[in-house]
Amino acid sequence: MKQMKKNILPIILMLIMVLGNTFSAFAAVQQSVIEQTAAETAKYLQKTVDKPQPGSIGGEWVIMALARGEYDVPESYYDKYYEAVEKYVKECKGILHEKKYSEYSRTIVALSAIGKDPSNVGGYNLLTPLGDFNKTIWQGINGPIWALIALDSKDYAIPQNKSAEVQATREMYVEEILKRQLSDGGFSLTGGTSSAAQGDDAADADITAMALQALAKYQDRTDVKAATEKALNCLSKLQNDDGGYSSWGTVNAESTAQVIVALSELGISMNDSRFLKNGHSLMDNLSKYYVKGKGFKHILSESQSNQMATEQCFYALVAANRESKGENSLYRMNDAVTAFNTMSPINPQKYTAGGLTNKNTDVRVMPVTKEGRTFADISGHKNQKAIEALSKREIINGKTDSEFKPDDTMTRAEFATIVVKALGLNPKAENVFTDVSDKAWYAGYVDTAYKYKIVSGTSAETFNPNGSITRQEAASMVTRAASLCGMDTSVEEAAIQNTLAQFTDYVQVSSWANNALAFCYSSSILDSSDLEILPKTTIKRSEIAEMLYRMLDKAELL
Repeated sequence: MKQMKKNILPIILMLIMVLGNTFSAFAAVQQSVIEQTAAETAKYLQKTVDKPQPGSIGGEWVIMALARGEYDVPESYYDKYYEAVEKYVKECKGILHEKKYSEYSRTIVALSAIGKDPSNVGGYNLLTPLGDFNKTIWQGINGPIWALIALDSKDYAIPQNKSAEVQATREMYVEEILKRQLSDGGFSLTGGTSSAAQGDDAADADITAMALQALAKYQDRTDVKAATEKALNCLSKLQNDDGGYSSWGTVNAESTAQVIVALSELGISMNDSRFLKNGHSLMDNLSKYYVKGKGFKHILSESQSNQMATEQCFYALVAANRESKGENSLYRMNDAVTAFNTMSPINPQKYTAGGLTNKNTDVRVMPVTKEGRTFADISGHKNQKAIEALSKREIINGKTDSEFKPDDTMTRAEFATIVVKALGLNPKAENVFTDVSDKAWYAGYVDTAYKYKIVSGTSAETFNPNGSITRQEAASMVTRAASLCGMDTSVEEAAIQNTLAQFTDYVQVSSWANNALAFCYSSSILDSSDLEILPKTTIKRSEIAEMLYRMLDKAELL
């Protein structure tokens, strides 16, 4: 008997090694499939959602998933979304919905993912509504679930809501979710309350998964931990034989996606034995809905992909990918930085009040001194925001008190003046150029811009102050200003070629302007959606304002 045991032991050890290696190989293959599918879907969504807008489809989920997946997305993509959100918030006067407060939460999550501040969007604090407990929970358990996810995405403090009957706290939202847990361990939209809808007393896979996503950060609490284990047991029982889920009687992709996100938030592997049915995993099930290169179907019988299903399945893949790599989970966004183009060599900077940490010490933030200043001829103009932002800081003036003349050209002296003002530099005339009289109104600005190497002369002795500026000249000057502000303006040769080659007239760019134009496009100081660079075309006043505004914004000087 002893000899038999001795003979069996090596065999057992060998089996363990073989099975372990097989499982590792399987996990590696599965991870590769997840990454490839996610990358294909990211590309598909960027194409189909080319202009993301505020909304549950074609908006927040796409933005959040692309950012958290760290995909190669032009910064202008995120900028355009933020501009759309800001416009929408202003039009709504800060009221995104009278009753569905998850509208605020969803927006906060997306803004957090791209490093934007939800406490000041067009002058409105989108966090404040979540301080109203009664209004937040009005729509059912979705309210407190998404309030917690949003608030915890970057550990935001809950603002005092002066109009609230009951001021909310995180504790109250956690308790609200816990008290709604059903006897089967799961959750439903209205279940667990006296006003529960008929038939809503049984667990719903989607709602149960989302409740777990919200409670994931509170696992140090014994009551939350116990509720979590019950909910996980419930989800395991709800899982179909093919590894998928149903919601409201329909087998669908989104339910599987929500469970994947829940497990990822909790740090549970997709191959956890509780969620393997007949050898089928959650990922196996999700893959059935995938349409190669075109997203995901809602139900298997559909012939083509579904937008909502695609977006939810995409961020589920991102969540699973982050969990497998040991990264911060999908909704733990303290690692998120200001959105930047990952295709660009420009790296995100560390920010401090008053600009980037490595800016020239002479560069200062220009304060707002003319609040509300505008011009009659820029109403509805695409560069209105930039013009007004600079004008109210007295960086740029109109041609008259009421007219800006956005389509007029700008002289070299005028440009030197506004860039020196924009950086808060002290103008001082030093008789650098023979064609710039020390009595000219622009003398101090021209000499100062030259001193800081923002502009150069047309020769060793002349500046040509009344000469016009081309687009490539403007890009070069703005790039030098950006460098003074602490931005990394260097661009690798390959990146320069890739950036400029997308424009039909890139061969017309002067070699000395290549780096500057590539920098301006890759950092969204210039709009990369334009078809042409028009490098030698005289630039307009409105275009200069837009370039400077974007540069100052990225340099944290606004």
